[in-house]
Amino acid sequence: MKILKSYILKEHVSPFFLSLLVVTFVLLIDRIIDLLNIIIEKKLDFWTITQVFGLSLPFMLALSIPMAVLVATILAFGRMTVDRETIAMKTSGVNIYSMIGPLLVVAMLLTGLMIYFNHYFLPESNHKLKNMMIKIAYYKPMTIIKENEFNNLMDYTIFVKENTASLLKDILIYDRSESRFPKTISAKSGKVIQMDNGNSLQIVLNNGEMHERNEKEPGKYQVRSFEHYVINIRNLGNGMDFFETGYRNDREMNSTQLVQGIADKKKEINAKQLNVDKLSQRIAALKFSPQTYDNQKDVRRLNIMKKLDEDRIKEVSESMRGLQVEYHKKYAISFAVIIFVLIGIPLGLMTRSSGIGMAFSFSSVIFLIYYVSLTGGEQLADKGIVPPFIAMWISNIVFLIFSLLLINASMREKRLFDLHLLSWRLAHLKAKKTEIPQELIH
Repeated sequence: MKILKSYILKEHVSPFFLSLLVVTFVLLIDRIIDLLNIIIEKKLDFWTITQVFGLSLPFMLALSIPMAVLVATILAFGRMTVDRETIAMKTSGVNIYSMIGPLLVVAMLLTGLMIYFNHYFLPESNHKLKNMMIKIAYYKPMTIIKENEFNNLMDYTIFVKENTASLLKDILIYDRSESRFPKTISAKSGKVIQMDNGNSLQIVLNNGEMHERNEKEPGKYQVRSFEHYVINIRNLGNGMDFFETGYRNDREMNSTQLVQGIADKKKEINAKQLNVDKLSQRIAALKFSPQTYDNQKDVRRLNIMKKLDEDRIKEVSESMRGLQVEYHKKYAISFAVIIFVLIGIPLGLMTRSSGIGMAFSFSSVIFLIYYVSLTGGEQLADKGIVPPFIAMWISNIVFLIFSLLLINASMREKRLFDLHLLSWRLAHLKAKKTEIPQELIH
């Protein structure tokens, strides 16, 4: 029995790594298409490109590992069924499902690894990738300015007729940084220089003139010519060090940060709600008082304060739901590994196909349905229609029920799809009375 259990487990190793390689490669190709414009535009060096794809890989693995488990399980049990190994087990009085204990143990270990991966490793790589993409956006500052377009940078709107990657030509700038009346600056040429670790940009202009209206004296209009003029655009907010913690969104937070964030937001909501209740009591008391001008003014003021607190509660609640969704989603995707094993076993037994194409087809459909339902649940939870826990776990619950139904059907010798039988039927389509060979039936 131990040899048989070990054999079933070994049958999953090669299909798993092959499936993982193929699925990850497909996701990587999709990522390459997304990043191709940036790579060409910024003319990134090989090391930078490698870092971008290296940091994108953990997100892909979070999706490809559960799918690879499903493909490997369908392939392994499908091959054993086609080669009549499962029939040999059954005729020997062996229940196949009693042999999958080691496989489930490995699935549980992989689930534990995925929980750690999704809660700690993945958020850190997402955070580093975001910071790196911000740096890449300002990697070659001349590429920020698109020719024949109005480009907005902080309090400046910039238009250039030509950008040769080393020189800007025919430049027009609207400067709103110092006055409610924008300065209009024109220059024949110029260039953009990155400074302060990407946190500042310096625009050096040559041979131009500045048109300025005096804010204190609106009727006064000045025109000044210059040979060289420098504009410093500071505090772009991109000077974060690659390995240091900056602002994190929910997908960049680990488990500890998510739990702390949820607790902080609950605390703020409770405090605001308490304040709303107190304001409601004060408003109610004033309404029963004599309706003087001062009382009416106080009621309006308190209503405004109450509305502000209620808006803040709504805003914080929405943010808290986002954190709760992300927290439960990391666990839900991790536990999908076990559920996909339970789905893959009966599918492999019932489809009776050892082909990788069929396994990938079934797996893609199942995973697509799973991912769409997970994403749909996330959107419903973000809108407050469904509680975050239910929204993220309902897919697992439904698929678990589905797997149990499939297991029950496979134990009753039901077939889902038989490629060999289908091929035989197509080949003998005209011979309607031809009996099906016994080897195809059993």
